[in-house]
Amino acid sequence: MRPSAVVALVSASVCLLGFMPGQAPVPLPAQLADTGGGAQLITAQAPDTDATSGTLTWWDLRDGQWVQAGSAPARFGANGLVEGQSRTQGTKTTPTGLYRLPFAFGIKAAPNGTRFEYRAVKGSSWWCEDPDSTAYNRWVDPLPADCRAAESEQLSSYGTYAYGLVIGFNYDEPVRGRGAGIFLHVNGKAATAGCVSVPEDAMQRILTWADPDRKPHVAIGTTDGATAITRY
Repeated sequence: MRPSAVVALVSASVCLLGFMPGQAPVPLPAQLADTGGGAQLITAQAPDTDATSGTLTWWDLRDGQWVQAGSAPARFGANGLVEGQSRTQGTKTTPTGLYRLPFAFGIKAAPNGTRFEYRAVKGSSWWCEDPDSTAYNRWVDPLPADCRAAESEQLSSYGTYAYGLVIGFNYDEPVRGRGAGIFLHVNGKAATAGCVSVPEDAMQRILTWADPDRKPHVAIGTTDGATAITRY
């Protein structure tokens, strides 16, 4: 093939892809259908629904442009990811979708500079995951009589909750049996039971970065397909 033909073919290809050489790639948040309307966003992206690892990135909206503020390797549920609206509790899957971040919490003291509401985990602090309880998918302290301990998490028992942010999955109007206790928290030894996790230093940086006045949300999804992060 003649060199001029090769140049023409390359030029046509990059035009089809929507960018030209020398142009910066479009930031991921700018590709999403919705970012929650705030000026901060966390994206947690996996290669596909079977993946248990991927990348978590946090972004700031500055002068109308999304700018990356930080990034870290992320872990997802042991059984991968699933569309949040069709998730079933106990499946060890991470729900995809766009969610608000109600509050932060932790066994350790809040990192200096944390602006989110930060709840200190005590021995009496639980997350009720009993679908039959009136406190389903809620922080409770102490555990109420109608919430079975066997169906809930005593937060102080998990070192991964050194630092955490509540992900608002199934939170505002809980659907019983869809799932409870989905957090962004510190890594454990392997994949999660459905949460998203990152190294401890990354979790500290996220907590000092996140500003509730800028209404941060988290978008969880895959690179493409029915659970593509760009859908949210």
